[in-house]
This record gives sequence, C-alpha cells and structure tokens, in this order.
Amino acid sequence: MSDQSHFTRRTVLRGATLVGATVVAAPTLLVTPDTATAAASAFKTLTAAEGKLLDAIVDRLIPSDAHGPGAREAHVVHYIDRALGDALASSRSAYASGLAALDRYATSSRGKSFLELSSIDQDSVLIDCETGGATGFTGSSAQFFAMILNHTRQGMFGDPFYGGNVNQVGWELIGYPGVRTFVSPDDQKMLEANKLTSNHKSAYDYRGFSQDAHHGD
Repeated sequence: MSDQSHFTRRTVLRGATLVGATVVAAPTLLVTPDTATAAASAFKTLTAAEGKLLDAIVDRLIPSDAHGPGAREAHVVHYIDRALGDALASSRSAYASGLAALDRYATSSRGKSFLELSSIDQDSVLIDCETGGATGFTGSSAQFFAMILNHTRQGMFGDPFYGGNVNQVGWELIGYPGVRTFVSPDDQKMLEANKLTSNHKSAYDYRGFSQDAHHGD
C-alpha cells in the first residue's frame, strides 16, 4: 500500500491475536479443503459484482507482500460472504448499500469505478472512507470502513473452519503456531523463544470442538 495510507498492514495486524477467539463463536459453517479450494468460484450471499468489489477492497487492506500472502489468498471475501448469510446477517444490508456507495464515490471523485482505479487511487478512496470524507453513504463512510476492516481481520486471522485464513496463511503471518489443547513445558519454552512451529490445526481438529452442531454449505 502507499506510504500515505492510514491503514497500513501493521494497523490491520494490530489486535489480530484477539480475533481467533472471537470468530470461533461466529458463523456455523463447515469448510473442508475441497470447499475452500472451490470458494473462489461462487458466492453464497453476495452478488457476483459485490463479491468482486469486496475482494478488491480487502486485497488493499491486507495485500500480499514480501511478508506473505494477503487477504485475497486467505479467501477473506468468502469468509465474509458466508458469514453474511449466518452470524453477520444483520450486516447484509449495510454491505449492499455501502459497497454501492463506495463505487459511486470512486467514480464521482476519481473518474472511474473502484475496480478500474490504480492501487494508489484505490487506497486514496479507502482513506477517504476511513476518515469519513467519502460522500453518498447511509451514515458515515468511516462506519462502513470500520465494519469491513473488522470483518477482514476476522477472515484473515480467525479459525480456518469458518472459510477464511485458508492454509492458515494469517496465522503464519503473525507467528501463531496453531490451536493447541495442551502445551508441554518444552512447548512453552519453544513458544517463549518464538520457535514453536505451527501444527496447522483448527480448533475443530480436536474432539472437544464438535462439528456436528454446525451446518455445512
């Protein structure tokens, strides 16, 4: 992202360690490796146009860079899409109106739709939204931006069970070694030395977390 951006990658990562616990109690959706792979081709709640626009937005919030994959590779948009049909259903209308308003604002202020803008101009539109300077929104554009940023963090760093954080790329990014129900003294020492390797496990890989109470796609 540009150096002028208010929402740097570091800002998006801030507080990410709190997200996993939040999302574990969120959408009731079972995602297997097969469904995660297929996620790129279909949306359950968003329209195709909304999904494409939202994917471009989250890609600017957490872009892929030298440190690793970003929100697009983590399938954040598909986490949000599925959650909007379940635990985040109350936000569905806000997404519909907000995405439309953002695209109108991009066209009126920059002369092109958001998807047609350069990454620098996309960032500048999002900065306007973040600071509340973008017009045409129901309520403040800052509220819409904060909602998307929050849900992007959830999809990037939450348990992969819910459709985002594919291949645990978000956990790898922040150095989270995966869910563990038991940490041995040796593990604790490795953890304190930042040398505990990822076990690549979701909470739902353990018997104590039942998938039976969740509904599949």
